Amino acid sequence: MISLLLDLANIIGGFLLAIGLLVKIPNAGDDIAKGAAKIAPLAWLIGVVALVTAGYFLIVHLTSGPRVFHYEVVGLITGILLLMERVNAGRDTSDPVGSGASGFRTFVAVFGVIAIIVGIQGLFTPNG
Repeated sequence: MISLLLDLANIIGGFLLAIGLLVKIPNAGDDIAKGAAKIAPLAWLIGVVALVTAGYFLIVHLTSGPRVFHYEVVGLITGILLLMERVNAGRDTSDPVGSGASGFRTFVAVFGVIAIIVGIQGLFTPNG
């Protein structure tokens, strides 16, 4: 059950992180943006679920093996990025010249796509 929560947190959290790229899909971007707007208020909760479940599996796999899986690492990063967006929500996000903020947003969006793929892969991979 906890692995399902981790996979769903990766998929939904990745969707929220990748929305900057997904809205550029022709004939679908507007609908995707509307869907993201509906679940965006829950981004902090999805981030907490991702951190807790990934942290649990990281501790379990570090102490009893067999090894650390990429699902946990992606879950931790997804949770951190979602909570960072929550913390930075009230700040000015304009991109001054040379700040690299737009590059970071691109990285976050690409990582969101990776998180979606890892979450879907986790649904079909046995835990262990």
